[in-house]
Amino acid sequence: MTASRPSLSLLETRIVGTLVEKQRTVPDTYPLSLNALVAGCNQKTSRHPVMEASDGEVLQAIETLAGLGLVSEVSGSRVARFTHGLERALGVATQASALLAVLMLRGPQTAGELRLNCERLHRFADISAVEAFLEELAARPDGPLVVELPRLPGSRENRWAHLLSGQPAGGPLPTPSPGRVISGDEIGQLEKRVAALEADVAELRAMLAGRPGGPAA
Repeated sequence: MTASRPSLSLLETRIVGTLVEKQRTVPDTYPLSLNALVAGCNQKTSRHPVMEASDGEVLQAIETLAGLGLVSEVSGSRVARFTHGLERALGVATQASALLAVLMLRGPQTAGELRLNCERLHRFADISAVEAFLEELAARPDGPLVVELPRLPGSRENRWAHLLSGQPAGGPLPTPSPGRVISGDEIGQLEKRVAALEADVAELRAMLAGRPGGPAA
């Protein structure tokens, strides 16, 4: 049975993503101390958007995440250390948690970008393997964890975004209402723009006609 999707703030997703990333890239320092976790959240590289969270803000967010089973404090150490429970809390495989972590840390990406950026967390055999896990995350019966975004102009691939913080900014574009009627004001503005363009063209033609060898009137 899959777990329901939580609704997290940007900082909360950054914390979970950072813990997943550091668990796999620097296992010797994992679980993370508060200082290491804050530094990971505020990294200037491999993060979008870049943020400047304080210790207090991170601790407050950890309280919320602990209640959801996404973060826990490890006992037995003089310094408080924190670990994530993303796979257990959401019922996802480690391959899927790698994709979610990179989406939480870097924002919307194509399957190709995800494969490249996940390299240190999990090595996917090919893009089709990435797409298979993304499609599985998007079709969860208790609510999708990712969504495929509309293709950007000039782009060859669609981007994917996580849904742990709700609908992503720059997400699916609103669909225009069928049979939309253009208002009189809009028609007037369009007519003014056309008239201005026609005047510019006429002026350019006059200038060219006045030059030696210019086009005949």
